[in-house]
Amino acid sequence: MATYSEQIEYKEEILPNQVIQLRTATVVLKDGEEVGRQYHREVFAPGDDVTAAPAEVQAIAAALWSADVVTAYQVSIPEEETLSE
Repeated sequence: MATYSEQIEYKEEILPNQVIQLRTATVVLKDGEEVGRQYHREVFAPGDDVTAAPAEVQAIAAALWSADVVTAYQVSIPEEETLSE
């Protein structure tokens, strides 16, 4: 009888503006062999709430996002983008 399981893999990327991208891969295994993979991407901007994010993202945000970085990011966003939020 075949058994199925899932495995989660994370890849974090830091963009030049200190935005953190998280790529999550959900890997489906059948009897220990990969039979499928699905990707999902989330983006976290400086100052975003990352309490629900994986521990790795929280640690990166804590190390990178000083008050100066958050302010610089907010200033860099065009005014029309901030009005639509």
